[in-house]
Amino acid sequence: MFELIKTEGRARRGRFTTPHGTVETPVFMNVGTQAAIKGGLEAGDLAKIGCQIELSNTYHLHLRPGDTLIRELGGLHQFMKWSGPILTDSGGFQIFSLARLRKITEEGTAFNSHIDGRRVFMSPEDSIRIQSNLGSDIAMSFDECIGLPAPYEYVKASAERTYRWLVRCKAELSRLNALEDTVNPGQVLFGINQGATYADIRTRHMDAIAQLDLPGYAIGGLAVGESTQEMYDTIDATEEHMPKDKPRYLMGVGTPVNILEAVYRGIDFFDCVMPARNGRHGHLFTWDGIINIKNERYARDTAPLDASCGCPVCRTHSRAYLRHLFVSGEILGLRLAVMHNLWFYNDLMARIRQALDGGTFGTFYAQYRQILGRRI
Repeated sequence: MFELIKTEGRARRGRFTTPHGTVETPVFMNVGTQAAIKGGLEAGDLAKIGCQIELSNTYHLHLRPGDTLIRELGGLHQFMKWSGPILTDSGGFQIFSLARLRKITEEGTAFNSHIDGRRVFMSPEDSIRIQSNLGSDIAMSFDECIGLPAPYEYVKASAERTYRWLVRCKAELSRLNALEDTVNPGQVLFGINQGATYADIRTRHMDAIAQLDLPGYAIGGLAVGESTQEMYDTIDATEEHMPKDKPRYLMGVGTPVNILEAVYRGIDFFDCVMPARNGRHGHLFTWDGIINIKNERYARDTAPLDASCGCPVCRTHSRAYLRHLFVSGEILGLRLAVMHNLWFYNDLMARIRQALDGGTFGTFYAQYRQILGRRI
């Protein structure tokens, strides 16, 4: 499924094949939490802006409209009319971040829905059954995401439980994929490494889950309160113990600079709500830095948002027009801004892959890690 094409330092150029297409890595997965990109984009737009793989959310789709309904309608690909690969996360992070009054036991997690307060229980098997109903290409294992800082002994016990949950997830997916009526019998499971910022827990957990020989592995539980340097240190500690012949996924991260730093450290897959969320607030990524399009300075600026960008927005509209849309409260402004930011992230990954293909990633990394995070 995964072909490691070449490396430059720890940075990796690869290719991952799924039942719904091939993904060139490193890759950014465009987040369609509830089978839609927040900001008014649909599946056809994703194809236009260079999206290779879409990510949807197990927790949200289970609560609304319901995974069994999506299964009845042909699965998530048919439901949202996206023909490319899909990854579904397990719901663990959303239970941590959104659910009220959650209770974690060996069997799973009970929580109150953030929508209507009803009590819901989700076990590792439940999470996998939901993802099987959705028919994604990559299912994520059920885990506990811990807020930071957290006590060492709690993190250790949680990581050990997450391992046991992963064993159950693997068994359940094998069972479901053998059924005749499974939506996507080619669905594969990625395991998630946990351990907060404790390097010894991270490495022990990674060594343990690597023995399960899964198709891919993720680093979870970051971007939840730790410093940027703690994030990078955790990646450094964990990456060394990740299988070299399997894709590595850094969950929920992050800024363009975070992505550059993580690719430099050997990561292949990324996702984050940041480009869409920031776009909806008028914060737009460019190859010169970050623009707040609502600033008065752009009121008469007839230049494109980014002269180095080839997205439909930059080819058509001026900064002055985009600012007008935001100041006027026009929904079109949100759509155009999100489209630009997602194009930028997909283009960033394409340029990273091009640099890796040409053996120039080190130069690219050194140049843009100083630029992409600055505010204009």
